[in-house]
Amino acid sequence: MSMADRLKIAVFKMTGCAGCQMEFLRLEEELPFVLEVAEIRYFVMAKRENLEGPYDVSFVEGSVSTPRELEELRDLRERSRIVVAFGDCACHGCVPSILNWVRPDVAAKTVYEDYQAIHSKKESYQEICPLEKFVPVDVHLRGCPPHKNMILEVLRSTALGAKPFLRRHPVCVECKLRENVCILTFEKRACMGPVTAAGCRAICPTANRECEGCYGPMSDANASSLAQQFLKIGLTRDDVTRKFRKYAGITQAFAGEAGEQ
Repeated sequence: MSMADRLKIAVFKMTGCAGCQMEFLRLEEELPFVLEVAEIRYFVMAKRENLEGPYDVSFVEGSVSTPRELEELRDLRERSRIVVAFGDCACHGCVPSILNWVRPDVAAKTVYEDYQAIHSKKESYQEICPLEKFVPVDVHLRGCPPHKNMILEVLRSTALGAKPFLRRHPVCVECKLRENVCILTFEKRACMGPVTAAGCRAICPTANRECEGCYGPMSDANASSLAQQFLKIGLTRDDVTRKFRKYAGITQAFAGEAGEQ
């Protein structure tokens, strides 16, 4: 691919922990392929010199939580051919969206001595929101963070002019492929795998940890049924609510179990 034909890509950050950007930096062995098909024009975490758009693909990490971020996002949408919601904060609100159930002053006081200087989206717009609440999103790259292979899939498919193959079946499928014992069925532990989209390669269950649901709802998530199973194995209703609220409580699929905001 010639220099002129390479994809012009950018990586931006809204309200998030920067973990998704770190996953981008893990593309060490794959870097020759990345640089063959793409020119990284904007990536503050990784580059000293950053160029303005337009861009072919913009990876946007984080949810929108301040008026300034909203303005930046809308401007970026105008300058980008493809906008990728990069990670679970951008796709579903993730952990920051828990603030939707907590008064902003209460949340701020637990962290800051003087919270009057905090100009949060919560105060201005009443909720922490994923990107698609405000602008059209072309690709949802789920995960906290997304696996680096998913980043490569987006770059490959875009270079080929195709739609990326991103998994929507549950984590349970990946558990079966890795021959894991079912943590929920056999060990009576509260695993979110049955309602969570795959893509992580079942990393937590493989390490004998319950899936926490960080890839958001799978394509046909039966949240109410899983909630009943959690109650049967000993969780309280509050425990169940927190399970569904943690990563994607503001999604339609999980909202019933996450509770009213």
